[in-house]
Amino acid sequence: KRKRIYGPKQNGQKENLGPIPYDGGAGGSGALALCLSSRRNMCIHERVLRESDREGIDAACRSMTAPWALERAKTDQTVETCQYFDGFQAAGEATSMPSGVYDLEELKKWGKGKNWCPYYLTRQAINHATVLVFNYQYMLDPKVAKMVSKELESESIIVFDEAHNIDSVCIEALSVTVNDRNLDQATRSLGRLSSEVSRLKASDSERLQREYQNLVNGLVDQGLLEASANEAGFASNVLSPDVINEAVPGNIRRAEHFISFMKKIVEHLKTRLRTVAGPRGGVISETPLAFLHRMITTTSLEAKPLKFAYSRLSSLLRTLQVPNLDDYNALTDVADFASLVATYSEGLPKFAIIMEPNGSSIPGASDPVIQLACLDASLAIAPLFKRFGSVIITSGTLSPIDLYPKLLQFEPCVSESFNMSTFRPCIRPLVITRGSDQLPVSTKFDDRGDMGVVRNYGSMLVELCSSIPDGVVAFFTSYSYMESIISEWDGMGILRQLTKSKLVFIETKDVVETTLALDNFRRACDSGRGAVFLSVARGKVSEGINFDRHYGRAVIMFGVPFQYTLSHILRARLEYLQTNYQIREQDFLNFDALRQASQCVGRVIRSKIDYGLMIFADSRYNRHDKRTKLPKWILQFLGDGQLNLSTDTAIAQVKHFLRVMAQPVDQNKLKQVLLSLEEVEAMNPPTQMIEAP
Repeated sequence: KRKRIYGPKQNGQKENLGPIPYDGGAGGSGALALCLSSRRNMCIHERVLRESDREGIDAACRSMTAPWALERAKTDQTVETCQYFDGFQAAGEATSMPSGVYDLEELKKWGKGKNWCPYYLTRQAINHATVLVFNYQYMLDPKVAKMVSKELESESIIVFDEAHNIDSVCIEALSVTVNDRNLDQATRSLGRLSSEVSRLKASDSERLQREYQNLVNGLVDQGLLEASANEAGFASNVLSPDVINEAVPGNIRRAEHFISFMKKIVEHLKTRLRTVAGPRGGVISETPLAFLHRMITTTSLEAKPLKFAYSRLSSLLRTLQVPNLDDYNALTDVADFASLVATYSEGLPKFAIIMEPNGSSIPGASDPVIQLACLDASLAIAPLFKRFGSVIITSGTLSPIDLYPKLLQFEPCVSESFNMSTFRPCIRPLVITRGSDQLPVSTKFDDRGDMGVVRNYGSMLVELCSSIPDGVVAFFTSYSYMESIISEWDGMGILRQLTKSKLVFIETKDVVETTLALDNFRRACDSGRGAVFLSVARGKVSEGINFDRHYGRAVIMFGVPFQYTLSHILRARLEYLQTNYQIREQDFLNFDALRQASQCVGRVIRSKIDYGLMIFADSRYNRHDKRTKLPKWILQFLGDGQLNLSTDTAIAQVKHFLRVMAQPVDQNKLKQVLLSLEEVEAMNPPTQMIEAP
């Protein structure tokens, strides 16, 4: 049997998979499907769960399950260990799971019944599972992937679902940002490490000597590349072959020498930030090679030890038996930064180092930053293509589909785009280009401040909310634009008119506030009062929240959600794509904006019997080069009659569509687009599965 690995989301949401238990054991004929998640989502220990955040839960768990904690507990009865981890270890080879489909709640319930830790149980069961579901980072982030996916067979089938932003996820996995606050925290962390090393020298110098000898033998012997499950968090970052196979350089083998080495790196980064933020400063962009040359010249450090910085820090934290690794996140970022710069300094620059005097989103706030920006999305995903024979990238908004092979640098064996199979025209896309006064509407920089455009957008929303029952979701191009237009609407009295037909809820940058607003939005829809949710493209709501059934009878996209084109990181990436992959700047910006718009409006349709309106409120959507980049399943419903509409003609179409959709569902027609259980079972028996070449 071939293992299926399913990557569902980027945002780390819990996945509900069942439960659907079978009677057979793990070695029986039934399938075993598991989901992997963080300790926070899988822990069942009551004391650990009292911790308020993820960092606290991780630290409390490590303090009870790390090898050194278990060793100490043998001689010291006061050292607390986890009863569930102890039970899991005591069971040994007997820790097998019955066949079935387990979601997070079922895993925790089953683990508690057996007195086994579900977090470590699922990591051991990776080898036995038929289907695994986990976050993208478990496959794409090198620091995490080496701990989880290293156990997977090369015959496994990898499925990236909702993969419209997979290139952005790959780039984020290899990018690092450092600011003044991070460097101050790194300095304090180095002070703590120095004190710990001095203490350990006095009490257990043999432990440091053993580490030194292991480093002489190399990283493989040290075990940094083969960290055990209960030492998760000590993985290595991207490593070149010479770093893996060679001994750690002599000048950073001793702990005190390495701490001095890291202090020089931190001080150099502080000096660069002061230069950027000074009176003669400004935005500076450098290649990794130029940055590395200046660092070596200024600090007298060598390039080779920099490649080992991240792995050497991981080794030291393990030797010192640090339970709360999150206290050293800032120092880890600095070491990661140094390792990536040194590793990728040669050859074609695939990274850019951008130093800005103000990286804060708060106007007027001074927050100088150094950003190591990965420009090539293929770096993170290339090892997967090399290792696994079957990788499937799928999403409802992979459009235009031919750009993804260029961005990720692969040759697809099969590339297909499908229409929606439906028994009725259940979605109605409308392109509104003018207000009722025939004034063009657009969020173009030149037009967005025009009071006529602001007024027309407000009137459009009021009229749509008066005609559409239940829930309506409106997306804006950015938080700043949403805030400014809501302020103008308030002055014009438009918000007062809006609240006559629906309650108004707004997405903010605060996750807790937004979650509360979403809960109240759903309550308003359930009660029949109806509500409108004002949110932002590229925000939390646009990616992970579904507005099915009466929660989303219409989605309105105000404007085209282009990225901020003055971003220095975006400019560097656009230049890289143009130079190396011949992807024109405007083609990539249009592609990126339209996939985000498609993702926003796609929130409205979630099943065969669902229906909804997709309203594109910007004159630019009427252009052929924009609308043809929408997914095929939207274009199949977008006829000439839905283009270049004014608000009043659009309202007439809205009313007609809702009147037609309100009719009872024809069950016979519905059955024609659904598969029966017998048809599903006959489609593809396991024995007929085609092996990858």
